[in-house]
Amino acid sequence: MRDLDMQAVLFDMDGTLINSEPYWLVAERALMSRYGHTWTDEDQAFCIGGPLPKVGAYMSSLAGGAEDATYFEVELVRMVAEQFAQGLEFMPGAQELVHDLAAAGIPMALVSASPRLLVDGAIELLPAGTFITSVSSQDVKVSKPDPESYLLAASHLGVEITRCLVLEDSKTGIDAGLSSGAVVVGIPHIITYPPSDRLHLRRDLVGLTAEHIKEIFHIENQKGMK
Repeated sequence: MRDLDMQAVLFDMDGTLINSEPYWLVAERALMSRYGHTWTDEDQAFCIGGPLPKVGAYMSSLAGGAEDATYFEVELVRMVAEQFAQGLEFMPGAQELVHDLAAAGIPMALVSASPRLLVDGAIELLPAGTFITSVSSQDVKVSKPDPESYLLAASHLGVEITRCLVLEDSKTGIDAGLSSGAVVVGIPHIITYPPSDRLHLRRDLVGLTAEHIKEIFHIENQKGMK
């Protein structure tokens, strides 16, 4: 039987905490245009949520192998980091929810398929100590959709993953959260995601509070016991 007491919230970064997907899209389009490929909505949907090795390999394939996957990974991150340095926009409701969770004393971790450079850049925009720990793609052997990053974050916080709630927007991330054993709040934007046990789907985070998060966690756990 699953414990009904939520102990931590694990936040995805791109598309969940910050509105960084437009920056990735700008970089992806510009980078692939160098190789004569027009980056489509289908390309973006396939790559949203990463992980970067998947995106790099995909770009290399579209470019006919003109450069290897690692080149595309490094160049893409460099181009996105340049945009990050000019300032970031939070996703609707995300900053307010983070502040409310912090005020309620609920431990939080930032868990991303992006590299450490971009994760640290986002954390710097928040009050010190907002996230107790963070996990980047460089901190795990296998990134999302593998659950390793979420399991590692729970371990860093000293809590069981089954007592964590994950906030995610991509199929890759939702898959990772569900596979880890956590309850997941999914906010899919470009993709659709079918109903699943331990998954609560929303259009956005607007209006969500710490109390709402606790209630969602309780409800999803109750469903799993039936």
